[in-house]
Amino acid sequence: MVENQQTPTDVAWGTQTQLAIANFPISGRPVDPRLLRALAQIKAAAAAVNGALDEVSSVDSAMARAIAAVANEIAGGAYLDQFPVDVFQTGSGTSTNMNMNEVVATLAARRLGRAVHPNDHVNASQSSNDVIPSAIRIAAAAGVVDELLPVLQRLARVLRRKSREFAAIVKAGRTHLMDATPIMLGAEFGAYATQIESNVARLRECIPRVCELPLGGTAVGTGINAPHQFASRTVRRLAKETALPLRTARDRSARQAAQDELVELSGHLRTVAVSLIKIANDVRWMASGPHSGLNEIELPPLQAGSSIMPGKVNPVLCEVVTQVSVQVFGNDAAVAFAGSQGSFELNTYLPVIARNVLESIMLLTNATREFTERCARDIVAHEDICRGYAERSPAIAAALNSRLGYDRVAEAVHEAERDGVTVREIVSRRGWLSARELDELLDVQRLASPQ
Repeated sequence: MVENQQTPTDVAWGTQTQLAIANFPISGRPVDPRLLRALAQIKAAAAAVNGALDEVSSVDSAMARAIAAVANEIAGGAYLDQFPVDVFQTGSGTSTNMNMNEVVATLAARRLGRAVHPNDHVNASQSSNDVIPSAIRIAAAAGVVDELLPVLQRLARVLRRKSREFAAIVKAGRTHLMDATPIMLGAEFGAYATQIESNVARLRECIPRVCELPLGGTAVGTGINAPHQFASRTVRRLAKETALPLRTARDRSARQAAQDELVELSGHLRTVAVSLIKIANDVRWMASGPHSGLNEIELPPLQAGSSIMPGKVNPVLCEVVTQVSVQVFGNDAAVAFAGSQGSFELNTYLPVIARNVLESIMLLTNATREFTERCARDIVAHEDICRGYAERSPAIAAALNSRLGYDRVAEAVHEAERDGVTVREIVSRRGWLSARELDELLDVQRLASPQ
């Protein structure tokens, strides 16, 4: 093994980090700070527990306090410039774990006034193989609970409010992008709210499984070199500090060898993206025009939409949402494949799983927030245009089926389309129904109202 890489004198990392810098000049993108903060939280909690356990005699109480103090500062966002290792690295994340161990050891030794060893002291009772998957789970769960869920809930509330605001506005329904029987604009927005609420429920239900930590499993899940009480006491501290439903995995070997819960979470993030695309596409279809499109609703104008066409305004946040969602699809595909690559006692695609899950959470959080506050919240309905489409649509002729039969109604629809008149005019011309019967049967407000 080559260890002749010269470590700069003005940094807190050591030899193993410097080797990783040399070995992995891949993307120029360092590990996500959220993962580093979660890893630091683990180091702090582990130090406190090691310092209190007689079995870990190498970590005395003073050293434990110094390690925990530095790790807590990193968890709070300090020293993040000391973590240069590329996100694409050894598949267990060992390089990032050693980067953390070396930085914490260096800074803790300065405070303590004596040597602190990265492996013997900072990494006591731990292995990269249990610490890194635990840190990924903590970072992902925190991202969903603290960041993504609140913005999804906010979007659902805004859509519910729009549903009530648009409750009396009738519009043409559309299936296959073709005219269908009328529906209330409020019902459409209510359906969007239900989609988001369902996503919130799925994510909430998944989080407790993500929060099962293999911590204490060390190398292969057997717990070699970890005191019996280390895992339970450390996870309890982490649960209290993070306010997450963290618990020790019942089968630590399973949680190290496979990352199925993170694959599941990524799938739920993909489903959020699917819902957002549906909603954003519907919104931009309804806002299309204003003269050659549907023009049923109006979106808040955010910026000039063209460098050549003055006055043009585009549905830019709808486009952002759909682009973000496409990226989340790609991230999920990478996570699914990476999750399938566990061999025996360890999945060696941990860094790429972390990178893609955490990016999806960040992208969905930011895109949802901006779409909610700068677009969905201020949508305005064009009531007359919506109603006009509904009343002119030949699809409302379906309401005549029970009186005239499908074939006669189809005949009337074809004749109306050919002559450029309404179905009502054809039925009245042929004397099939009276004006009063037609008024009752073709009342678009009644047709669009829930039964």
